Amino acid sequence: MSNEKNSSCIHWADQMADKIIREKGDLDSYTCASGITPSGTVHLGNFREIITVDLVVRALRNRGKNVRFIYSWDDYDVFRKVPANMPDPEILEKYLRYPITEVPDTTKRNENYARHHEVDIENQLPRVGIHPEFLYQASRYRANRYAEGMKKAMQNRELIKECLNEYRDEAHKMKPEDVYWPVSIFCGKCSKDTTEIVDYDGEYGITYKCECGNCETADIRTFKGAKLGWRVDWPMRWNEEKVVFEPGGKDHISPGGSYDTAKLVSKKIYDWDAPVTMRYDFVNLKGVPGKMSSSKGKVIALPDALDVYQAEVLRYLFAGTRPNTEFAISFDLDVLKVYEDYDKTERVVYGVDKAKNEEFLAKEKRIYELSQIDGKIPETMPYQITFRMLTTLLQTYSGDIDSVIASLGDVKPEQEERLRRRMACAWFWIQHSAPDCAPEFCFSLRNDGSKADLTGDMLTAVKRVRDEVVPKVGSYAMDKECQQAMYDIATELGLDAKALFTAMYQALVAKDQGPRLASFMKIIGKEKLSKILSVY
Repeated sequence: MSNEKNSSCIHWADQMADKIIREKGDLDSYTCASGITPSGTVHLGNFREIITVDLVVRALRNRGKNVRFIYSWDDYDVFRKVPANMPDPEILEKYLRYPITEVPDTTKRNENYARHHEVDIENQLPRVGIHPEFLYQASRYRANRYAEGMKKAMQNRELIKECLNEYRDEAHKMKPEDVYWPVSIFCGKCSKDTTEIVDYDGEYGITYKCECGNCETADIRTFKGAKLGWRVDWPMRWNEEKVVFEPGGKDHISPGGSYDTAKLVSKKIYDWDAPVTMRYDFVNLKGVPGKMSSSKGKVIALPDALDVYQAEVLRYLFAGTRPNTEFAISFDLDVLKVYEDYDKTERVVYGVDKAKNEEFLAKEKRIYELSQIDGKIPETMPYQITFRMLTTLLQTYSGDIDSVIASLGDVKPEQEERLRRRMACAWFWIQHSAPDCAPEFCFSLRNDGSKADLTGDMLTAVKRVRDEVVPKVGSYAMDKECQQAMYDIATELGLDAKALFTAMYQALVAKDQGPRLASFMKIIGKEKLSKILSVY
């Protein structure tokens, strides 16, 4: 028993899983929910909710529980504003006030606007090991699945009004004479929500009129345009899906916020105890390169993050941070540190670095495990090479990953797939982020026969490096010895050693500086070095 207690106190996801089991009891299945309106690009802030649920789902499954992980697309919401990053905004403008599933996808890629944004995230989540069951609320409403839930809300509208007023101050409370309808209507004729309910028969008949002039009595068992307002829709679906866990953004989970109201509606109207919840905070972005944000309408989505972070490292950022703390995902030089932190954790897990104590080891192991795409620690330790080193290697080989792997010479087949993903990220970062945040990291070898402007003793010195030092590159026991050989040439010719190094960088990469020269020359290799320097 004590052992289980220890293991369950290690990580916040395990603590949450224990809390769910404690509060909800022993169930045949535990439904954990997440969801969003696909009204625009699903960004990294939204992703925080998805991965928070995924981590808790994994913790429950680790306890042998049967878990249903649902992700609701609230695609029966109203199209309220035209986003910055979709083509033909003037076409979209015509569809304001329509359900988002009836708005066209102006990129012409998918059947409608909502589906465009749904597909983007559905295709990406498996890359980070997240596999929810997707529910589409437009099709559920249109299949009249929620007719009973809507009827219950309509019959109890005064009670719902009390629930909604519970946490409001006097200025914002609905007054007794205010008419409140929990259901809203998309017009059966023009499809817009520019409607007003004028009568209800106490059962399934709702009479409404629309700004377009249409007026009709709709039977919610067959009519496709009725929908609950979200403050009632949310608790109605908790009962419908038997949800036991759903986190919320800090704006919803604040005291007296929408979660507190939904909790009352859930219990009083639908007789369902609200799910266990936890608050998650915002995700900030740091050092996003201009090219990346401007094309996306200033929104960074999951695939953008996966261009720079391999999936395990991105999961690690979220698994290693409590959801209720704000943190930043960086695209600048901090990327190197994030990779180094992940690699440090990995070394502790495989015993390469010694953990300071058992508790620290257990914690690191759990974070590492939850960071893995399949939730399992690989049998063979992944190939470790720093992100910085990869940027040097990849630029030396002009982005050719196969050549870099061949040059390393000791990559095992089972390590290759993950290493390739890391290399793809390093290559993307050096091309798209580094020019803004670390221009000194960027270079390309002079493979085109071009020459640096060298004369006199400096030209002599570079030729001597080519003839005396280059043939020994790779056979020096230490980089220091290679460095010393170049110092000696500079001294003999009465040159400043630093100036010779600058001349070498100019000859190799047409810049005054670059990676540490001796180790850089080793990476380039003597054949390539001879070829580049043969023009002098």
